[in-house]
Amino acid sequence: MKNLIVASTSTLHGGNYLDYLLPELKELFENTEEIIFIPFARPGGISHESYTSKAAEAFVKIGKKVKGLHEFDHPIEALKSAKGIFTGGGNTFVLLNKLYKLGLIESLREIINSGVPYLGTSAGSNICGLTINTTNDMPIVYPPSFKALGLLPFNINPHYLDPIPNSTHMGETRETRIKEFLVFNTQPVVGLREGSWLRVINDNIQLKGKLKARIFQFEKEPYEVATNTDLSNLK
Repeated sequence: MKNLIVASTSTLHGGNYLDYLLPELKELFENTEEIIFIPFARPGGISHESYTSKAAEAFVKIGKKVKGLHEFDHPIEALKSAKGIFTGGGNTFVLLNKLYKLGLIESLREIINSGVPYLGTSAGSNICGLTINTTNDMPIVYPPSFKALGLLPFNINPHYLDPIPNSTHMGETRETRIKEFLVFNTQPVVGLREGSWLRVINDNIQLKGKLKARIFQFEKEPYEVATNTDLSNLK
C-alpha cells in the first residue's frame, strides 16, 4: 500500500513554507506525531540543520514534530521505524547521490511501498519517478545512477513552466527540453505546475490542486489534463 503526496513545490508565490498543503498533510500524517525529514537536497547549499528547522516550523502548525535523517547514526534503521517521511526540495542530483552513498535507495523504496506516508516536494518528488532525468537542476554532482525510487510509473517535471508569450528569451522552453528527453526515452513525463500535486493511494494516482498538468508521451503530442484526473494508467 502506497500513501504519498508528490508535490511540485513546497511554497507558493507570496506564501509560507508548505502552508498551501497543510490541510492535506494533516490528513496524510494523521497517524503519527513525528516525521523523519530527509534534508539532503540542500537548496542553496543550506545546512541540514537549518533545513530541518525550516520543515519543523511548518509542521508544528499541524501539531507534528520533525527530526532530520542526518541526526541518526543508523539512517536505515531510522527509516524503518519511521511513521512518516518527508523529502524536501533542492538539487535532485545532490539528493539522489546522498541516498545512494548511504545505501538508502532500496530501503526507502520498500518502506514507502509498505504504506508509510510520504511527502515529496520538488527534488523529493523527482525521486518518486522512474529516473531523475527530467529534473530542472544542474548536475553539480554525479550520482552512481539516474534511476530513482520508481514509486510512479512515469517521470516528474516539477515547477513546470509554460512558454511566455512575447518573451525575448532565446533558450529552450521546458516543453522543448522534455521533448528532447523523449527522443531517447519512452517513459511518460508529468509536468506539474506550481500548487499542483499527485495524490497516490495504493495504485491510484490523481492530480490535485487548482491547475492542469501537462502530459508528455513518446511519439505523441503533449496534452493537458484537469485536476482530479486519474493518472493510474499512464505508463
